[in-house]
Amino acid sequence: MLLHPMNATSPLTETPSATSDARADRSLQLAMAAAQTAEENRGQEIVLLDMRSITPEFDYFVIATGNSRRQLHAISEEIDHRLEDDLGDKRMGIEGYSESRWILLDYGSVVVHLFDRDTRDYYALEDLWDGAVRVPLPWDKEEPPAAE
Repeated sequence: MLLHPMNATSPLTETPSATSDARADRSLQLAMAAAQTAEENRGQEIVLLDMRSITPEFDYFVIATGNSRRQLHAISEEIDHRLEDDLGDKRMGIEGYSESRWILLDYGSVVVHLFDRDTRDYYALEDLWDGAVRVPLPWDKEEPPAAE
């Protein structure tokens, strides 16, 4: 059965905005899954930054802090499991695993940064990329305003 080219669903027949919207949705899904996995593994100060307006290289940064080398390893391995096994994405690279002060997981459109406390304070990625928009995380609840 031949499909008429206009009816076929392929990257060549999709509009550029549909393709970029699909990529953005997928990137956000991966970033939220990585952030949630860090939260489930007791990561601290988890931040999700939308980098799309700043750089075309990637869409999101996930930043989290761990208390020990063992915890940083556990978080990175669980994120890997979730994104690769559960969501079918493939990690493109990993850096810093053996040193365990700053583990970087590169999934192409999403980059995960896992830090120990001192290294996170030193590099201050949130300050370096202060033009990025913070994406609200469902478990972060703002304090209600104080009653007057």
